[in-house]
Amino acid sequence: MIIVEYAYVDDIGAKSAHCHLGISDNEHIPGLTWLAENIKEQGAVPAIQIEHCGRQKFLGTQPICAPSAIPWPMLWEKYGVQAVPRELTIEEIQDIVHAFGDAALRAKTAGFELVEIHGAHGYLLTNFFSPCTNHRTDLYGGSLENRMRIYVEIVRDVRKKVGPDFPVTIRLSGTDYEPDGFTIDDTIALAKVLEKEGIDAFHISGGDHNTMIHQVSPMAIEVCHNVWAAEAVKKAVHVPVIASGSITLPEYAEDIIASGKGDFVGLGRPLWADPEWPKKAEEGHPEDIRPCIRCNEGCLERTFFQYKAITCAVNPTISREGELEIEPAAEPKKIAVVGGGPAGMEAARVCRLRGHDVTLFEEKELGGLLHEASVPEFKADIRPLMKYQICQIEKLGIPVVKKRAQAEDLKDFDAVICATGSAPAELHVPGAEQAHVMSALEVLNGSKKAEGTVAVIGGGLIGTETAIWLAEQGHGVSLVEMLPEIMNGVAATDCMAYQERIAGAGMAVYTDARLEKIGEKEITVKMRKGERSIPADTVVIAVGLKARQSLYEELLADGKKAYLIGDAVKPGKIFDAFHTAYKLAVKI
Repeated sequence: MIIVEYAYVDDIGAKSAHCHLGISDNEHIPGLTWLAENIKEQGAVPAIQIEHCGRQKFLGTQPICAPSAIPWPMLWEKYGVQAVPRELTIEEIQDIVHAFGDAALRAKTAGFELVEIHGAHGYLLTNFFSPCTNHRTDLYGGSLENRMRIYVEIVRDVRKKVGPDFPVTIRLSGTDYEPDGFTIDDTIALAKVLEKEGIDAFHISGGDHNTMIHQVSPMAIEVCHNVWAAEAVKKAVHVPVIASGSITLPEYAEDIIASGKGDFVGLGRPLWADPEWPKKAEEGHPEDIRPCIRCNEGCLERTFFQYKAITCAVNPTISREGELEIEPAAEPKKIAVVGGGPAGMEAARVCRLRGHDVTLFEEKELGGLLHEASVPEFKADIRPLMKYQICQIEKLGIPVVKKRAQAEDLKDFDAVICATGSAPAELHVPGAEQAHVMSALEVLNGSKKAEGTVAVIGGGLIGTETAIWLAEQGHGVSLVEMLPEIMNGVAATDCMAYQERIAGAGMAVYTDARLEKIGEKEITVKMRKGERSIPADTVVIAVGLKARQSLYEELLADGKKAYLIGDAVKPGKIFDAFHTAYKLAVKI
């Protein structure tokens, strides 16, 4: 079953984002019919989710409607008083209730075979349900019974309009993870009431946009993060329960079903990473599933925070369907790919599928910097991705030459793809040549070992992750960053998760701090108020990476057809590795 994204139910304050799907007017029915029919033609059951955004209106435009005039913190920081919701009147609440029922009827008319009411994730219904966002004193606020009243009224209105036999489900957060929010016991009480009102299944996840790491969990949060809540609800109701959230691999889904924690599993991001996830699982080829790594770079980060079209870090074809398909090459060529990191392996895979004769050169082990990146347990999602890529190289029979390719080795190839990656940037300060000074990559790959108290120089992604990893091993860690903030350019959910880990590990963080010199047992940094000495038995340098382009430049000088991808273009993220590699490989 495909549950289409939440669709807004009215034209007043329900729409939350640019390009948001609508079901608020009969004019939407033709397009929705086309969508439902397409889903049916592919052999799936079409369903649709209906919602009102409440205070979580990414557009930041009034009217913003909620039970109480309590703004979403992120929106307040961005828009100020413009983000303060208008407290709904009882008459307006009733209009919204009827809007949900009307939207459900439109869904049925359009050919959808199930409608799901969105009652989770900090949108309007949870704004009523959570004491954190509902300070009303009338019949829609105060007691648990009053706070769940709008749910009951909406379910009744929907059921009245779609009839007794049309499937209606509801999505609930087990908890909003707010310190003064609602608990799993509240949700169970709500589920019991809604079951009596005719809800056919419960779709359970968790969190709201203020606690985003519990809603769209990054890899720093454990997999299957909200399954515990699905299990709790399942024990209390007699209708099916859909478990959802960070269920990235078939083995996790199988365990949920087998252990009785849920009757169904819901997949969101994993279907962007690999739309054929269910088919490959069903046919017994889970090793061919391109796994979601929960980086949120192509999905959440682009849509919610940058207002860009959705895509996927590991699947560049998302939102480009029909434009970037893998098709046979017009003229098969003999291609060398130099570098077996994520970019090199992806380029080799796509070129081979297009019919090119491909040879992959890698002097070490396939995986490149994915090995170092996946060392911390909170980066473990990367390991299945690396396993998938290596498996595809092996299945396609792509020969791997285990050496550092020189120009001489590449003279017989028609084209060379340089995926030569990057190397740690050097930091030239007094004392940098000492034995207790090492790069973050050396610490992560085990070639050098940090001892005692550690100062990590550089608060970007690599520096922050290395510092957290060392601190959680018991080292006293100081993180030093020359800019006003750490984690610049890091995905919002990673920032949230890492800030929690930094606080829990008791790390010291110094910003606006420039390294001046390295001593035997301390470092000296220059800050706004003068110099400061920081204890450090080990100094870890993480001030960035530098692209390796010497082979590419040599090949060009010799008149060779050569291309750059991944970190060899510019040091970046897994997103950049896959996108540069794939988009080049489909064109050669």
